[in-house]
Parts: sequence; structure tokens; C-alpha cells
Amino acid sequence: MSDVSYGRIRGVRAVLKRLELDPDPSTLPGDPSAFAFLVRMIVGQPDTPAEEYFDLTVCSPEWLAKTCRELGGIYNPRHHLVVSVEDFDVRAVRAWLAARVREVEGDTWAEIGERVGRVGYWEFEDYRA
Repeated sequence: MSDVSYGRIRGVRAVLKRLELDPDPSTLPGDPSAFAFLVRMIVGQPDTPAEEYFDLTVCSPEWLAKTCRELGGIYNPRHHLVVSVEDFDVRAVRAWLAARVREVEGDTWAEIGERVGRVGYWEFEDYRA
């Protein structure tokens, strides 16, 4: 059976190819209210060199509360992953993100991007052709 039907690719899948962390979480202070770093998920289809970026902030509940207070009591935490500083393990974060990406399936890469974009900000999220 063909993978192409009426000009659409069926069963497009995505995988987490790698993560970039900034700064390295091991360099963060022990204060939970200062625990936040950026994660760039590099995502693509299996067995292809193509990849796209999805960015999110990993932070503690204390950092989120402090940031909310600093911004006047309202903060939109879209594209944030909240973790416990005491239980933080970068391998667990990677596994959690990889599982979220693996769960996504669509008919086109644009559908994949939109769905993975619910976790991290897709580099093409606001792009209009």
C-alpha cells in the first residue's frame, strides 16, 4: 500500500533528536526561586537529517510564582515545564519530552509541528506563507 494518498503523507512521525540546555542546569543556584533554564528540542522525522526547533522553559513552581509576582500577578506560562528542584533529573526531563514527541502523529509535517508546538514554541509557529 502506498504511503501517499490524495497528495497527503499518511502516518508522519516525529522523534526528539537532541536537546540543548541553556544554561546547563548543574550551574544553577540551589535557590528554587531561581531555578529556570531554556530547552531547545531538536525534532525531526526518523531517518532524515531534517530537523526543527521547539523551545520551552523548564522551571520550578517557586520560579513561576516569583515571576508571576514580579509581573504584577498575571503570567502566561505557555511553553513551560514545571519541575520539582528536589527531584530534578535532566534524564527524566529528556525522557518525558521524548515521549510527548513520540505520541504525536499527523498527515503532514505542518500538523506535527502544530502538535509538538503545544509543548515548545515552534520556530515556524507564527510563520505565514
